[in-house]
Amino acid sequence: MTNINFLQPLSTSATEPSLLLVTGAISLLQNYLTRLGYQAQIHFELEGCYRIDHNKDNSQKLNFTPINKYLRSLDIDGEIVSEYWRNQWEYVSLFNGQTPLKEAQNLHQVLTKLPQWFKNIYREYGEVETLITPVVWSGDQGKLASGSQQIFTHDSRTVHIPNAVQLNVSVLDHQGNNLIAEEGFGEYLQHCFLHTSLECCLLYLPDEAAFERLALKSRYGLAQELCSPVDISGGHQGSIALYKERGKHNQKMGEEPLLYDKYHKVLSVQRNWQKTARIEHRLGASSLAYNPYINVLYGLLNIIDAVHAYEKNKHLSAAAFAPISLPASLFTTKESVEKLGAVDLFNASTWFSDSLNAAQATFNQMKSNTVLDCPLPLGNKIKAMILNNYQVNFLST
Repeated sequence: MTNINFLQPLSTSATEPSLLLVTGAISLLQNYLTRLGYQAQIHFELEGCYRIDHNKDNSQKLNFTPINKYLRSLDIDGEIVSEYWRNQWEYVSLFNGQTPLKEAQNLHQVLTKLPQWFKNIYREYGEVETLITPVVWSGDQGKLASGSQQIFTHDSRTVHIPNAVQLNVSVLDHQGNNLIAEEGFGEYLQHCFLHTSLECCLLYLPDEAAFERLALKSRYGLAQELCSPVDISGGHQGSIALYKERGKHNQKMGEEPLLYDKYHKVLSVQRNWQKTARIEHRLGASSLAYNPYINVLYGLLNIIDAVHAYEKNKHLSAAAFAPISLPASLFTTKESVEKLGAVDLFNASTWFSDSLNAAQATFNQMKSNTVLDCPLPLGNKIKAMILNNYQVNFLST
């Protein structure tokens, strides 16, 4: 149980020694996977909203072409697109072959600078407020008709909008083949994420508002309107989903148009689901406290676990998984002492630190010319750094 002093967001300043430590760890794991003959592909999706002060009826919509042009000028591998709810946007990573470290750097820039970019680029609209937060309270109105996901009734009740960060993961072998499509590998990597997501939920649910987001559907009766996941679950429609032939909505994956008619309607398609097969970790909460570097580390450590198992046994199998509920809060309280909060769960676990320590030790034993000068034990130092950002005193562990 933790004794709370106060909470601080995790610092992501590019000049912080802690960030240099984490980026060094990411580089080490990337090089380690390269030495083993594999390449990790990690991509983010980030949801948020905007508000325009002078636009009382919210009838105007921002045209995202200027902001996307600006992102390209900054060499950021992503773009802003419209999302489902009113004035909701999504930053979508582009598949430009960027490394996981570059992907973390891209999202770091978006998290820290997008609000100012929106203000500068859309001055003609007035004061534009950018909301990167787990919940946008009273963000929209409406009630879906029973059994429909598109048709709204005349009920104009308030809808609180949940915003997510999604982590998409795949792995290439030395020939460029996507291992997620290989028999057993995708299932086993999903198994790794399913079994580490509870103890590491602090990494992707970094503030108290993230847990309020999880409770939106039940607390406000929005189960029909909101589809964001609330527990740790698998399959191809769960919160940690494996997409192979079928996607989240049971759609066929990897369809690529081959032939169009004169009206640009698709006449024929080819399927290459092997190319798009991936794990989608859908539990992260949009927040300025979300640290993309730490979450890339989390993704890489799960990949390394799966690769090690794959190297030992080419025909992997993963046991069935029953959904697990997430904590109700960041911290353990006297009322919930039997169910630890996210901080205590991470403090009590050893997987994150042990896995990083082991990867560092093994990589250094390879005597590679690319050995990075990171202090031992790296996993312990980064785990302590994460916990220290929450300014808590641990009475017992």
